[in-house]
Amino acid sequence: MSVVEKIKSAKSTAFSFELLPPLKGNGLDSVYKTIDTLREFDPRYINITTHRSELVFKQNPEGLFEQVAERHRPGTVAIAAAIQNKYNIAVVPHIICSGFTREETEYALIDLQILGITDLLLLRGDKGKHERDFSPTGHRNATELQVQVNTFNEGLFLDGSKMKSLVPFTYGMACYPEKHEEAPNLQSDLIYAKQKVDAGAEYLVTQMFFDNQKYYEFVDKCREIGINVPIIPGIKPITLKNQLTVLPKIFRSDIPEAFATELLKCKTDADALEVGVEWCTQQAKDLKAYGVQSIHFYSMMATQSVKRVAKEVF
Repeated sequence: MSVVEKIKSAKSTAFSFELLPPLKGNGLDSVYKTIDTLREFDPRYINITTHRSELVFKQNPEGLFEQVAERHRPGTVAIAAAIQNKYNIAVVPHIICSGFTREETEYALIDLQILGITDLLLLRGDKGKHERDFSPTGHRNATELQVQVNTFNEGLFLDGSKMKSLVPFTYGMACYPEKHEEAPNLQSDLIYAKQKVDAGAEYLVTQMFFDNQKYYEFVDKCREIGINVPIIPGIKPITLKNQLTVLPKIFRSDIPEAFATELLKCKTDADALEVGVEWCTQQAKDLKAYGVQSIHFYSMMATQSVKRVAKEVF
């Protein structure tokens, strides 16, 4: 059963969350700890993020500095397989454009096929830390990546050879209730979202947001132009005082005035965490009452907060 089938067949609002691969050199203990903390809420699937290599300068034995590529969080495919094997929970590895060639993407798809992992989330990914603007290594955007996955589903490789049999990938893609940072306006972003769905995306999951009204208005606009797939809200409980300014800068998500006012009153990170849990809990309850089919939690640095929210909502 695919992820979208699991969501649609759920008797009540489904629960899912996102994991980061551990830093290179670390084991899976932190990953398993997060899953063990949240598995009581019957997650329909777990997303595993993918991270590109970054270019850094390192000093060589001759004392000269040279530019080398370092990938700090490898292992997405292997981690997805380990989770699926250990917990029998559906896993959704991210497949991204940023930092990956078309050939590297194809190798990842082949590995996932062999492992029997056929649910994906297709994303462009962020630009490299060394880049001023996004510079493609392979695909320029998620819709180009989508074409490669669709072609792979037809059994065709990049070199023109064919696979004799495969289980097609199903996939979701991203959407942005407050528009993508590079989109000129929300209307153009809606057109891109429609293109993704028309080309095969079975669901859309949003960038994190803190104002439910913006999500509801976005969903209405999507329905008006014929986007009828599930649009899964992605939310996150704030856990640190500085996230009041950091999260809007990184994710371009507005903090509602009432929420910001309460966070500004906080004297410590512990205070901010409590405010974050309360806001996220009310946000999730409101989304559930609205009738969303699933709520997705961005759990990085917030596992215990997500657990507290989930206890109140699921």
